[in-house]
Amino acid sequence: MTPELRATLLDVAGAMASFSQGWWIIGSAGVALHGVEAGPVKDVDLLVDEALAGAVLDRLGVVPLDMPPDPLFRSAVFARWTAPPVPVEVMAGFCVAEANAWHPVKPRSRERIMLGGNALFVPDRAELLGLFRRFGRPKDAARAAALEAAGARPEAGTPAR
Repeated sequence: MTPELRATLLDVAGAMASFSQGWWIIGSAGVALHGVEAGPVKDVDLLVDEALAGAVLDRLGVVPLDMPPDPLFRSAVFARWTAPPVPVEVMAGFCVAEANAWHPVKPRSRERIMLGGNALFVPDRAELLGLFRRFGRPKDAARAAALEAAGARPEAGTPAR
């Protein structure tokens, strides 16, 4: 983990400390928190429950952004926190397009990982692997392969794209 990513994750942990539930780090930063080499981490994906979105954005001092339509992803709320060394993308009401319909991304698992005495939350390895398979982009395939090489096994019924 680079010093910049570590500093950013500590910033996220501090900002999110009062929110006891309803948020996860996903993406490459989630892989790194599991102790698996994720390759370059260009941003930290912070997934929050929609009910928390307003309070989280207020805490971070950011406002929602209007994003152009994307064929694979959409979020009811999307913001970018650029104060930390690595940008943090905040997503609430996050959905992925599958089988010609939008499907919510809401992790069922929530593992606490301690970093410098601070708690961060991620989906477990199997669920994170399943997310990468759902997303189906080349960079997601590389992250899935890294998790599998580290021993992660997909949950039953997880589709491969």
